[in-house]
Amino acid sequence: MEGRGAKSRAMLRATLGEEIYSSWFAALEFESFDGKTVKTSVPVQFLRKWIQSHYSEQLLACCAAEFKGAERVDVVWRQPAAPPLRVQPAAVKGTSLDLRDHPPGPVHSIQPDVVQGTRMPLAAPVANPAGRTGVGGFEGSPLDPRCTFESFVVGTSNRMAHAGAQQVAETVLNGTPGFNPLYIHSAVGLGKTHLLHAIAWEVKRRAPQAQVLYLTAERFRYQFVEALRSQDPMSFKEKFRAINLLLIDDLEFMQGERTEQEFDHIINSLLDGGRQVVVASARAPNHIDRLNERMRSRLQRGLVSEIGPLDYELRLKVIERRLNDKRAMDASFELGRDVQELLAERLTENGRELEGALTRLHANWQYMRTAITLDVAETVIRDLVQGMEPRKTKIEDILRIVSRHFGVSKGDLLSQRRHRSVVWPRQIGMYLAKQLTARSLPEIGRRFGNRDHTTVLHAIRKIEGEITGNPRLRDEIDELKKLLNH
Repeated sequence: MEGRGAKSRAMLRATLGEEIYSSWFAALEFESFDGKTVKTSVPVQFLRKWIQSHYSEQLLACCAAEFKGAERVDVVWRQPAAPPLRVQPAAVKGTSLDLRDHPPGPVHSIQPDVVQGTRMPLAAPVANPAGRTGVGGFEGSPLDPRCTFESFVVGTSNRMAHAGAQQVAETVLNGTPGFNPLYIHSAVGLGKTHLLHAIAWEVKRRAPQAQVLYLTAERFRYQFVEALRSQDPMSFKEKFRAINLLLIDDLEFMQGERTEQEFDHIINSLLDGGRQVVVASARAPNHIDRLNERMRSRLQRGLVSEIGPLDYELRLKVIERRLNDKRAMDASFELGRDVQELLAERLTENGRELEGALTRLHANWQYMRTAITLDVAETVIRDLVQGMEPRKTKIEDILRIVSRHFGVSKGDLLSQRRHRSVVWPRQIGMYLAKQLTARSLPEIGRRFGNRDHTTVLHAIRKIEGEITGNPRLRDEIDELKKLLNH
């Protein structure tokens, strides 16, 4: 099937938008076509299940345009052979970093290595204080003990990144097929660093002998500059030879021409040698200008997953989880559901903001010993709300406000019901989504019940036409915009 699938890919990208395509279909490969069934494959089970449950119709439609007579598309789990891993001893001084002759595998089956017929000892685990990683005396950046998979709150906007992170941990531990590299990007406070820490903790907990190194870009640069000052850059390279798992955070802060060159060399050598690499950044690889084309291509070859803004339901879940954490230390601390909903409604930027508000409310309870009412909560978080930039409207917000305003359920808005009592609010919602968000028509259609972009376009033109001669409708839409803080 070499060369086949290009048209299907182009149609998927145009229909679903670049964001969805990159997240869910970039790793899809076209295997075969027997005249009726197009066989495709992906490297992870979660990805297979997600595509089948959310995008099967769109995938079939796009494939049918290229593969004449196609009646179905099978998505199977691609299982490449995983050779046994051996952790490498420290390199012989003076050699370059080249891991291609030393294939990886599960750390549970790590065996002593053999170099040029001489049996070499297994690299011993470095004695690190809890909360740090390190390899060969090279100390990594601190790990937050609170940031584990168990404490990560999963929702629609972060589900793919969470699944990818878990898969990476299993790949390192057991040699199961996965993504390499894994690249997670998001705005501040949405959980990308949490996931990097969670991967490191999971591997350290289940396989203490695994060689794991977590570094911020700033610390990578500092260590490399120190090696240059001591005129011993080779020792810096050698420290990476024994690594099973390298995690780099805040890639956008990787600065300095020589530092960037060294980073490129190390990452390429690790990937060529089959070592697992995870990178996090505030920006996608194609939006970091300093990356050269080769490195950008390498980082995009695995899974690139964006963590989107927290929707209302996820913000509530974060509040509930963090509230339970505080109750574990202070059982007397209570927050009514109305206060929890107020926090989720007003504080929309990120999880840190929500945690900060809960900490303030807990402190207020500890010192004042008065019930946390809505009025008290409003006062405590007032400066947080006032200090916020005008927030970006999300489609989730539009669905919630339209549902409440017209007295229809969110389920009805997303359903296939064609009654005017549902169709009219749905069309207004689509119009508002186009007016107030940067989402493409295909993305709006997907968020409104997996509808075709032509349906969205029809709804927008319908409302635009009605507004022209209907002042009441214009006022109603202005009111909805005010409710959405516009």
